[in-house]
Amino acid sequence: QVQLVESGGGLVQAGGSLRLSCTISRRIDFSVVGWGRQPPGQLRDFVATMTADGGTVYADDVKGRFIISRDNTKNTIYLQMDNLQPDDTADYYCNIRLFGVNYWGQGTQVTVSS
Repeated sequence: QVQLVESGGGLVQAGGSLRLSCTISRRIDFSVVGWGRQPPGQLRDFVATMTADGGTVYADDVKGRFIISRDNTKNTIYLQMDNLQPDDTADYYCNIRLFGVNYWGQGTQVTVSS
C-alpha cells in the first residue's frame, strides 16, 4: 500500500508564503507526482504536476506563484507557495501515479486571511 503524508499547511496572511511537503512510502524516481487542492465546498482541482525528468505543468491561477519540486533521495515532493491569496484557501493534497493508479494523501489545510 502506498502512503503519502503531507505537512506544512497552516494559517497565513495574504501575500505570505508556505512550503508544503509530502513524503511518500515508495521510491518516486520514475513517477509523475503532483498537487491538487479542494477549496471549501468545491471539487478538487489540479494545482501542479512534475514528471520524472523534471517537467512541470501548473494551473493558470498559480503560475508564477507556486513551484513544485522533488527530492528523489527523500521520496518527498514540495510545493512552494508565494504571494498567497484568500482564493488559495483549500485542503492541499499530494499525489503520485504508480502503474497507472493515482494515489493521494490525506491533505493539509491552508488558510489565507485577507
